[in-house]
Amino acid sequence: MTNAPMSAVLERQLLLQLGDRLRQLRKSQGIGTIDMAARVGIARNTLRAIENGDPAPSMGSYLRVMSALGVVGELALLAGDSMTPAPQGTAGARSRREKPSIQVTVTADTSRHEIQDLQSLALHQAAVDLVKVDPAQLARAQATLARWLGSGPSRSTSLWTEWEEVLSKRQWRKILGRSRRAQELRQSSPLVTLLPEDTRKSVLSQIGALKKGVVIRDAVEEDVR
Repeated sequence: MTNAPMSAVLERQLLLQLGDRLRQLRKSQGIGTIDMAARVGIARNTLRAIENGDPAPSMGSYLRVMSALGVVGELALLAGDSMTPAPQGTAGARSRREKPSIQVTVTADTSRHEIQDLQSLALHQAAVDLVKVDPAQLARAQATLARWLGSGPSRSTSLWTEWEEVLSKRQWRKILGRSRRAQELRQSSPLVTLLPEDTRKSVLSQIGALKKGVVIRDAVEEDVR
């Protein structure tokens, strides 16, 4: 039995939760960000991105942080030979017992705007992916932004001005972070206007599923006799 591929929203939520957990562990051990970055051999900005659940840092960077915090064991078990099924017809396969079933339910907290921010992140990631595939979409976003700026003074003018730089320099990490400014920029975004309706509905559907709780089941292997 093979698990279905995880949705983009679920993947991002798992990364966000991992980043939060790593931040909590670092703080509980009394390690500052400068010290941790030096121990691991990464830039402080990279450590900040990892603790924010950013998918941009490499897996190696995530692993080094986990190792420094003493929680890399679970991943080591997953990668180790002890979890590799023996080929059929071997003594190991004949004696192998049924693998325990593992079930994990992943949810997002709906009481602290967590789910709204995750939805915003997912929509903007989809929009950024669209622009990367079809650069012509960038001009559409810039034209929308120009209309907004030309409509007169607004409480969002400073954000729209910042968006001009984001779009012209393709500063995607600036809007896909978890900082307060990134959240404010996403609330005044011309990017989401690019999304096709089916893409928008797909993201909202994934968010709706996460509100209820998405169950991840590990496959159960039957005895081979």
